[in-house]
Amino acid sequence: MLIGDLSQRTGGNIETIRYYERIGLLPAPARRGRYRSYGLEDVSRLRFVRRARNLGFTLDEVRALLELAAGGRKSCGDARSLAAAHLADVKTKIADLRRMERVLVEAVRACDADVNADNQGCPLIDSLSAD
Repeated sequence: MLIGDLSQRTGGNIETIRYYERIGLLPAPARRGRYRSYGLEDVSRLRFVRRARNLGFTLDEVRALLELAAGGRKSCGDARSLAAAHLADVKTKIADLRRMERVLVEAVRACDADVNADNQGCPLIDSLSAD
């Protein structure tokens, strides 16, 4: 199949597919003349990469997972360790986002309450400008 077909089957952007080839996440495809030619294994690999990326794995983590996937059952423990580390990062980001949410909720409430009704400033702007 051609790159457009691969793109349609996987939902991957053509430029992203080319990028993944350049950085080695996808193997260089066979060529028929000047056209790239892809097979079902390329569809499977790109779907794997896209699912991993949708879960927030970095490109290096995806590369490691691909290597582990080629290693069979014995690699499951290593994949679990990688996923556990990623999960810890995700939990940290969620906690950070919740803290940001609380600060923003308070800033919006302050604006809604019109705390500075005497036109001396905006509570949100003031809080962002504070030292």
